[in-house]
Amino acid sequence: MLVVSYDFEESGPRTKFSKFLKKFGRKMQYSVFEIKNSQRVLKNILSEVELKYKKQFTGSDSIVIIPICEACEKKMVRYGYAKNEEEDVIVFK
Repeated sequence: MLVVSYDFEESGPRTKFSKFLKKFGRKMQYSVFEIKNSQRVLKNILSEVELKYKKQFTGSDSIVIIPICEACEKKMVRYGYAKNEEEDVIVFK
């Protein structure tokens, strides 16, 4: 898993980056995404940052990509909505 956190001063790049990340994972918090990791996904994200966003950075913009190993992922503690998001849901009609 990857955790991607970002902060852009301008709303335009912030919105575009958020929409880009939605292709790969789900939003955990306002500017934090949880992404199921694969080398291809990581490569796509890094390429997009390098080609599109890095050159637009102002002094206060940032993107942080944190890889979480499988063992550490199992140790994660979730509460509230974050916990419910991981639970299987069965719907009866």
